[in-house]
Amino acid sequence: MGYAQLVIGPAGSGKSTYCSSLHQHCETLGRSIHIVNLDPAAENFDYPVAVDIRELINLEDVMEEFGLGPNGALMHCMEYPLELEDSLDDWLTEELDNYLDDDYLVFDCPGQIELFSHVPVLKNFVEHLQRKNFNVCAVYLLDSQFITDVTKFISGCMASLSAMIQLELPHVNLLSKMDLVTDKRHLEDYLTPEPVTLLAELNKRMGPQFLKLNKALMELVDEYSMVSFIPLDLRKETSIQYVLAQIDNAIQYGEDADVKIRDFDPEDADE
Repeated sequence: MGYAQLVIGPAGSGKSTYCSSLHQHCETLGRSIHIVNLDPAAENFDYPVAVDIRELINLEDVMEEFGLGPNGALMHCMEYPLELEDSLDDWLTEELDNYLDDDYLVFDCPGQIELFSHVPVLKNFVEHLQRKNFNVCAVYLLDSQFITDVTKFISGCMASLSAMIQLELPHVNLLSKMDLVTDKRHLEDYLTPEPVTLLAELNKRMGPQFLKLNKALMELVDEYSMVSFIPLDLRKETSIQYVLAQIDNAIQYGEDADVKIRDFDPEDADE
């Protein structure tokens, strides 16, 4: 069985930086992970790329051939190979066949929100991984500097919830770039939200016609515990370690390995 993180989130939320820091952290621990680039527009990497979608399709070539802008070309790059079953099977089977036995893959995805909110591209990709016997967790990054007031917090929650519903995966939400936040006190209200306080603030900022909607949104966030965020400070090894532990737990990483160790314990064999 293989294990995988699908790293998603808006453009500029720090996905590639997270992948790079995660690789360095695991390298320090002597733990092997393989990072896969799924962004056809990516140019520079701070981590070794195990598999690169640009070998299958290139953004600049698509822009030139079809006369598309960067966003339209990227959507075409993602939809074209992944919607054609033969291309999907051929490319993924060839690239992933070497990563099936207890390997750990991290997929660095593009930042176009359409890919994980309503377009079925990543959903199809996830289903292919699951058919290949991978346990997959979605890791959603949201820039902590974006969370400056309650309206932006609710917007971030709804974007994350949209991805959760679309992908139907175990989901870990991260507030990224915490190392760049100078005053972290205001973020505490959103890491451990008090629904009554947030609802009152939301009602102040919006017109009276939105009172029922505001109440419903806060109930969704609070009563059903659908969305919560873990702060990620890449300067602190303990922060990366805690995030990785949460993700590992979500995909049951290491549980099979423990069983194998017990099954082949030399002391048991001597008894």
